[in-house]
This record gives sequence, C-alpha cells and structure tokens, in this order.
Amino acid sequence: MGEVEKFDIVVIGAGVVGLAIAQQLSFYSRSASSPTSVLVVEKESSFGQHTSSRNSEIIHSGIYYPKDTLKTKMCVGGNRMMYNFLSRYNIPHNRCGKLIVATSCAEARSIERLFERGKENGVSGIEILNAREISKIEPNVKAMHALHVPSAGIVDSHALMSKLEQKAQDLGAVFSYNTEVESIKKQDKGYLLNFKQQDVAIEVGVVVNAAGLWSDKVAQMVGIDNYRLYFSKGEYYKTSKYKSMSKLIYPVPDPSGKHLGIHTVIDLEGNLSFGPNAYYVDELDYNINESNKEQFHKAINRYLPIDYDSLSPSMTGIRPKLQKENEHFKDFVIKNEEEKGYNNFINLVGVESPGLTSCLAIAIRVKECINE
Repeated sequence: MGEVEKFDIVVIGAGVVGLAIAQQLSFYSRSASSPTSVLVVEKESSFGQHTSSRNSEIIHSGIYYPKDTLKTKMCVGGNRMMYNFLSRYNIPHNRCGKLIVATSCAEARSIERLFERGKENGVSGIEILNAREISKIEPNVKAMHALHVPSAGIVDSHALMSKLEQKAQDLGAVFSYNTEVESIKKQDKGYLLNFKQQDVAIEVGVVVNAAGLWSDKVAQMVGIDNYRLYFSKGEYYKTSKYKSMSKLIYPVPDPSGKHLGIHTVIDLEGNLSFGPNAYYVDELDYNINESNKEQFHKAINRYLPIDYDSLSPSMTGIRPKLQKENEHFKDFVIKNEEEKGYNNFINLVGVESPGLTSCLAIAIRVKECINE
C-alpha cells in the first residue's frame, strides 16, 4: 500500500447533488466547534458530466409525486431554496412557470387529480385554466384545459454547479478529479478507499455515495448489494419554428411515473427543444436514435403544431432508475446504512429527476443523516 491520507468526509461524485452536499457539509463544518475536512472524488475530469448536464435544466415544483415521499419533500423544499440561491448569487434562471395540458376529456380528469395532489403537496399558486385562458398565454398551444404551475422554471445548470463547487472550495473542501474509486473497505472506525491507478488511499469517517448512475456499484464495493439501478435514456429534438415561448408546456404525465412525457424545453435565450422520451438501455450511450423522431413528431403535435422536417436532433441523457421497465414509482434512497452495519456510509441511490431542483434540500438531508 502507498501513502494513506485522512479526511473526515468523502463525497463520491461531483454531479449537482454531490456538489451541493460538499458545499453544505463544508459550511456545516465551519460552524462546528472543530474543523471538518471534506474531500470530493470524481472519476471524470470535471463536475456534472453525466445526468447533471444532460437534462432539461428545469426547476420542478413537486406536483407529480405522492405525498410525504422524499421526492415530494425534497422537491417542494428544494424549489424554494433553489430560487433563493439563484437570486442571491445572480445565477441565470427564469421562473417562467409551466402549463400541463389536457387534450382529451380523460386527460382533463388527470389534470384535476394533479391539481388536488399539488395542493396536498404544498405547491403554491397552481390553477386550472380553460382553452380561452390558455390561448391568451400561448396562442399556438392546443388544449382543452391546463394546470398552470407558476413555480416551475429553468436554470443554467452549469453556472449553478460552478457556484456550488466554488463555494465548497472557499469553505475548504478539496476536489480530486480523474479519481475513480476502486474499492471501499470497512474498518473499525470508518472506511478505507483505494482508487484506480493511484497509490494514495484515503481513510475517512463518513462516506457519502453520490455516484449517480454508478451509485449501486459503489454501494456494492463496501458490501451493500440490495440496490440495482436501471438506465433510462431520454432524447431531445430542437426546432427553430418557435421562439421565446413564455411557458414550459407539458403533457399529462405517464401514469406509471416512468417519465413526464415529451415536453417543451426553453433555454435562457428563448430557443425551443422537446424531450425527453424514455426507454431502457443496458449500456451508457449518448448517441441519438433518429428512428424515434416520428414518436416526437406525434407527441408534440398533440399540443403544438409542428412539421416533421422542423425537428432536428439535439442531445440525449440517461437517468438512474430504481424501478424496472414495468414497475411503478420508487422513491429516492437517502440513507445512513448503519442498520446494515455500515455506520456513516450514506447512500444516495436512484436520485434522478427532480434531483437538480432538490439538490440543496438533499444536501441538508444528508447532513442530518450523519451520526456524530
């Protein structure tokens, strides 16, 4: 064995959730009676190279998820925290709101159920609009009814992650990129981490597994093998036909909770794209499958007229799903695994959407999970 360094806390993964955790734990350590050393390890050359940068960059409201689940609690609380953070540090964003649209009587009933769920979940300002009211806001949108969710918005996720990294570093956190965990061994007090192609090992009291797409594999390294993630791929198409729409437009979501449907995505310059679709894959592959273009064309035309030739490929992303293809809703796992005999090994597994919105709230939750 080569050199062994010691830290109090290691965060595995520098996606938006890992960055928020690093910032929160570094801030917390500055407030404690004795300084706490925080190390962030990331196998890529920079932060947010996977799920955190390959998404719609949307700030969600918490309207979709069952009451009292972690997804709901983290999203509703995280929404408020996120807007405060973005405003405080002048991070580009737009609280534009969104319309969840119904194009049939059956979907109108789904809108009513979503409205009731939103009220139960504490989502503020929601209202049901009729066709005339929708037309005043977005004249091109075809819908019978819509649920207006004013707390939804968009954010420059790269700028957000950059700020979180900077704040964590300013508070003393150490970042080690191009550093991939190879093994984790439980010791009498804490854990020993070894890394691929590196002679330095780390002794640490607290491990926070925020490894995203690979969080189940990281958990297995220490001996926790009851989590299994499935890769759900989503594609995006862009268009130049529409510019500067005022609201995000969403269809009624998939009843199984697999995805929210192919919706509009507005960037901060007003450009419009659509996505994502959702299908399971076995390997990490960010190439776009253009055979799915017809699926997009059909889905979009249910609420917004667009020609087939007006759509062109944009990007893809992959989410870590805890549910198999035919399974229904599964919640975030954010857990100190002390009951399994791994005190202060904090697992975050299946943290997908609304992880971006929830990241600041999740960071506080992780802090609360740690045993002194």
